[in-house]
Amino acid sequence: MDRSLYAGVDGSEPSLRALDWAVDEAAAHGAPLTVVHSWRWEQYESHEPSFGVKRGSSQVFAENITGSALARAERRSAALKVTSELTADDPVTALIQASREASAVVVGSRGRGELAGLLLGSVGLAVAARAVSPVIVVRGEEANLRRGFHRIVVGIDEPEKSRAALEFALREAEVHGATLCVVHAWRCPALEIPDHPDHRADTEQHTRHAEELLDAALRLVGGADRVADIQRAAVEGPARPALLDAVLTADLLVVGARRRTGHLGMQLGPVNHAVLHHAACPVAVIPHE
Repeated sequence: MDRSLYAGVDGSEPSLRALDWAVDEAAAHGAPLTVVHSWRWEQYESHEPSFGVKRGSSQVFAENITGSALARAERRSAALKVTSELTADDPVTALIQASREASAVVVGSRGRGELAGLLLGSVGLAVAARAVSPVIVVRGEEANLRRGFHRIVVGIDEPEKSRAALEFALREAEVHGATLCVVHAWRCPALEIPDHPDHRADTEQHTRHAEELLDAALRLVGGADRVADIQRAAVEGPARPALLDAVLTADLLVVGARRRTGHLGMQLGPVNHAVLHHAACPVAVIPHE
């Protein structure tokens, strides 16, 4: 990471947990950290500061959030270079613009306002769908957030389409000295058709293809030369449960961005949505190159 890691904060507990995670991540990579807050964050997520919504009050409120976040980061890692940015842009625009310069953007899993009850806040979802850089949504259990499992999971599809995600996961495994688990989920049409004449032969063929795909993907990025401990998991069934099961004992899940354009603009695919809302650990969404 030559460029700065950016962390979006809004003063909520989830965003402060994300900030702590970002501090540790930046320190591990020897990269600077930039803390970003928009003074319009509260209005964006339908929350108003208790002392009103006037611009002056909102800016004071925002400055307090930024100052507290900066002090928290400096206490957690005194050697880390930390700067802050306070912007008048809405938070999604601010973080997407930051992603053009960032090594990655880190956000919390929930918002502060009326949307705080959602599994993933509106800001995190929008940024993950549209950012140029990788976006890491910090969520999950305390054991996963502490990186206590020393295990990183990456979900892959076709080797070329998965290259960016696999490269990111390999770098994370290298830096943190973690085991890398490469997961590919596959479906066997024969098993889904009643009275199919040859379930076993079709299953064996799909299994071999899945294992060959895993090997090809790792050869493409020189995985065996970079990480000593690599696990391959060719899992029969839908990708969503395969990945969610795999990350119960993981420090990070890495997935490629399956983006599509709909009537609401750029959106993530169903697997991305599932892991961002339900994974037991932080999730890194990596744009395709």
